[in-house]
Amino acid sequence: MQDLTPAQAALRDAARNYHRQPTHGKVAVVPTKPLSNQHDLSLAYSPGVAYPCLDIQANPTLAAEYTARGNLVGVVTNGTAVLGLGDIGPLAGKPVMEGKGCLFKKFAGIDVFDIELAERDPDKLVDIIAALEPTLGGVNLEDIKAPECFYIERKLRERMNIPVFHDDQHGTAIIAGAALLNGLELVGKRIEDAKVAVSGAGAAALACLDVLVGLGAKPQNIFVCDSKGVIYEGRPGGFDESKARYAQKTEARTLADVVRGADVFLGCSTAGVLSADMVKSMADKPVILALANPNPEIDPAEARLARPDCIIATGRSDYPNQVNNVLCFPYIFRGALDCGATRITEEMKLACVREIAALAKAESSAEVAAAYAGKELNFGPDYIIPTPFDPRLILRIAPAVAEAAVRSGVATRPITDIAAYRASLERYIYQSGMLMRPVISAAQAVPAAQKRVVYAEGEDERVLRAVQSVVDDGLATPLLVGRQSVIERRIARAGLRLKVGRDVQVCDPETDSRYETWWKEFHRLMARNGVTQEAARAAVRRSTTVLAALMVRMNDADAMICGTLGRFDVHFQHVSDIIGKEPHAPCMAALNALIAGGRTLFIADTYINSDPGPELLASIARLAVQEVRNFGLPPKVAFLSHSNFGSSTRPSALKMRAARDLFRQQMPDVECDGEMHGDTALSPELRARSVPDSTLSGEANLLICPSLDAANILFNVLKTTDGNGVTIGPILLGAAAPVHVLTPSATVRRLINMTALAVAEAQSRRAAH
Repeated sequence: MQDLTPAQAALRDAARNYHRQPTHGKVAVVPTKPLSNQHDLSLAYSPGVAYPCLDIQANPTLAAEYTARGNLVGVVTNGTAVLGLGDIGPLAGKPVMEGKGCLFKKFAGIDVFDIELAERDPDKLVDIIAALEPTLGGVNLEDIKAPECFYIERKLRERMNIPVFHDDQHGTAIIAGAALLNGLELVGKRIEDAKVAVSGAGAAALACLDVLVGLGAKPQNIFVCDSKGVIYEGRPGGFDESKARYAQKTEARTLADVVRGADVFLGCSTAGVLSADMVKSMADKPVILALANPNPEIDPAEARLARPDCIIATGRSDYPNQVNNVLCFPYIFRGALDCGATRITEEMKLACVREIAALAKAESSAEVAAAYAGKELNFGPDYIIPTPFDPRLILRIAPAVAEAAVRSGVATRPITDIAAYRASLERYIYQSGMLMRPVISAAQAVPAAQKRVVYAEGEDERVLRAVQSVVDDGLATPLLVGRQSVIERRIARAGLRLKVGRDVQVCDPETDSRYETWWKEFHRLMARNGVTQEAARAAVRRSTTVLAALMVRMNDADAMICGTLGRFDVHFQHVSDIIGKEPHAPCMAALNALIAGGRTLFIADTYINSDPGPELLASIARLAVQEVRNFGLPPKVAFLSHSNFGSSTRPSALKMRAARDLFRQQMPDVECDGEMHGDTALSPELRARSVPDSTLSGEANLLICPSLDAANILFNVLKTTDGNGVTIGPILLGAAAPVHVLTPSATVRRLINMTALAVAEAQSRRAAH
């Protein structure tokens, strides 16, 4: 890669470090059973392992119960068409395959072996992959070039009794099909009547067309162009068999010819092939799917300038209507694996299409709306397909796919209770490692200039490194409290590209003209607390947190991050004195989030209220519920105790029981229960043994602890026992402005996350007012 922009160079360096540290690569194999004594060893291996082996020999379907095979997909490539990079070979393609495995795991809880094969002969590839059937529950073919990919998939589907899915073809096709269905509905056209002009005749384009035909498009209305022009009957030089079914009897020879009068443009080709003049020549209210990556066939702004009545979707996340395969492949495999499907049928794919299309038209849930604050998520020209982080995707697609597998006759373990199955899928929502993505998306929805975040410890190198990413990602306009000379020296020492005055603004009370306004406001607030004018002047000079809080109070900043140096309670006291709590908030509290051990947990109150009573605990729970919703998750509240549903009558147990009762009265629509043990909160099986009529289903994701000590100890133990877990917080609840007080252990990653959270909160408050 030559002549990289500074942002591209930063992305390159960050990606290299991400893949290299703290461990090499992105995946690992982790045992799921204990192996701590001789008894465990005798069960895991010889002699006990012989019994499940013999059972499987007698009944092969038991492999799904006794082994990981029923939840294991092989992501297989030979590296001949890797993700916009081309034929870079299987070894160079391995980071992409590991990444695909991470998406399977994060979105749908599916384990993956990434398998890179140094083989280009299609028949040998088929033999190798087919021989892996005893290992795998499904095969996701990835980044294999056309036309070989068609042949390989077809032969594998004939030979293997497990799902085989070429995502580059069918994933794109499913999402594009959903987008087109909804786009045509909005413009009042029927797919049966639509003229479709296509640029590209590779794997993705042809799979898209097969899906469109399955949805009702007429082959005689589809006109396809490859690099040599229109595919028409009798074309000199011919074309391969995969394209033949879309050859037309036509005098048209160029893309411009077939686009004229078309209702739909489908692009799976290369950037810039669709001109503004071509768009102008299309039929009224055209639907344009410009899916080339990284740059579409036409820029959406250019298309809309040429035809304001068009609806356009691309493959990019920075434009509306992103056709993203992650909307599909984790969930279609989830449904297929869970019902023991032997293949993925056309009916299963079309069920996926229809569920995705329907979800875009469904009323936005409170959690989705909160997670994407600042974005319009109502069905319309800029929202014809759901966002990739809508937690309802798995709940709708996987059951629909499983039901379609039964109708297709390919389900070896049919799911009879779909409602119970749908409820069981909720655990994957809570276990998602993608918790921050909706928050970051919301933060990026507004220009950075409108999101001013002040960092109290602006001279701290961790803050500066985080701010570099904040600037690169367009999350905010950073304001740094500190001395400009020190900040510039530390930027240079860290090798960062930040420029004071261009990327960041420095706020130094020694040189800032607003100093007098700031100290006078501080004196006005604190005069009756024994703070003299001289003390007010000194406090604003000496305490960077005082200064940052005053900037937020006086609208010189929209949000604030502090606490990377010094004691939490000192910082919090300044925030409390200057910013205070929201008028209608019952209190302020601290919430920490942790993604570890395959689940997402929120823990309160970790830093502020030492020994809250029942009323205060219920209030803290109410504040925390709203914050959990801001992450796009439906809150499930557990009031924790040493007591389990009445097993103790000690005061702390009675307190948690009363807190739960108060909370239920105040928020009857939120699932909750208590008082209960921590393991009972996370295990519906344990809960069912104690109270079959529990008012909490599945795993709790919001843990309300009886005291600050309990919450803080719980969080820090969990954080340390899973060193690779993602931690977010402390999140300050109930403050009158978006302010967060961190701790000295805060990492660069946490600073970035908290910045996004503060910005998203600021946008949400602005929208509310």
